[in-house]
Amino acid sequence: MNFEFSEEQNLLREQARGFLQDNCSTKVVRESLENGGEFNKELWRKVAEMGWTSTVIPEEYDGLGLSYFELSVIADELGRALAPLPFSSSVYLGTEAILAAGSNTQKESWLPKLASGEAIATFAIAEGNGQTTAASLTTTAEGASITGTKVPVPDGDIADVAVVVTKSATGDGASWYLVPLDQPGVHREKVSTLDPSRTYATITFNAASGELMGAEGSGWASTQALYDRAAILFAWEQTGGSDAALEMAKNYALGRYAFGRPIASYQAIKHKLADMYVKNTLARSNCYYGAWALDSNAPNLPLAAATARVAATQAYYYASKENIQTHGGMGFTWEFDCQFHYRRAKVLSVVIGNESQWQDKLVTGLEAGLDEDAA
Repeated sequence: MNFEFSEEQNLLREQARGFLQDNCSTKVVRESLENGGEFNKELWRKVAEMGWTSTVIPEEYDGLGLSYFELSVIADELGRALAPLPFSSSVYLGTEAILAAGSNTQKESWLPKLASGEAIATFAIAEGNGQTTAASLTTTAEGASITGTKVPVPDGDIADVAVVVTKSATGDGASWYLVPLDQPGVHREKVSTLDPSRTYATITFNAASGELMGAEGSGWASTQALYDRAAILFAWEQTGGSDAALEMAKNYALGRYAFGRPIASYQAIKHKLADMYVKNTLARSNCYYGAWALDSNAPNLPLAAATARVAATQAYYYASKENIQTHGGMGFTWEFDCQFHYRRAKVLSVVIGNESQWQDKLVTGLEAGLDEDAA
């Protein structure tokens, strides 16, 4: 079993990295941060023209029909570049949800638009503070009429359509509805987060029209399956960011002199960089396995997803904060770029459930495997 990317996939990486270096510099990220995450439509248009938004969408829906290995490469590079785009919410969540549970009509209506970048999708489940469960859902669906409030919704202020999780009196306690967001029964308001370069919103549904996706009462199982798939792609994005943070810290340590020598020559700095490298390497190893499990839809996909998610979350947070520490007092200032990775690491760590939730899933998966081996 080979977990390395192919020659073609590595060429895609080079192309993606070159494109992002030219079109998504830290200056672009800083501008997004300073203007409160105003949607960069020109950058989104270019990304769509590169075909990234259509990577795994089947050709029958105007997609490229490529594998999740290619999408993993793109996620890795987007994380490295800190791209201020709705890519993850639209591609990892919205598009994946429609691919998984959408009817033929729903797919024909939305997938070509998502593939071309004409439309942006999102996934709306959270309803405020605390962990969302099927039992705690309050958003209702009376027929095709959706009522309730979702917050925070990733990129909910700019999305065109949302897959909304509502409570259900049947099945597993939840259902999915596909809800166009440009209608009178939908009110949206941007909410503040630690990383303004990625926007979030409160979406209030007041008898908004929607279409059932999949079977009534199967929404919670569908959500868990969606999160397992998205977790691996988010992990790649986190790993790309953690590698970029390590590189930023290393370059600064090599160029910053104290007492006549680079601070990189001091043991304390060496230990920081070495620890960052170890955590990043472990996370990347788990991401490789996760990409294989995702592309092959392996039976142990949930365990692979939890492993990759936990390792990548820990690696990115550690690399982002140690990058600041390596820069010393200047690392905390607005003028330095260290803050970008710290902000993104914190937001990505909770977007599909926090680390403790994924640790629980990891332990549960490992225990189940031990029980099977014992049997």
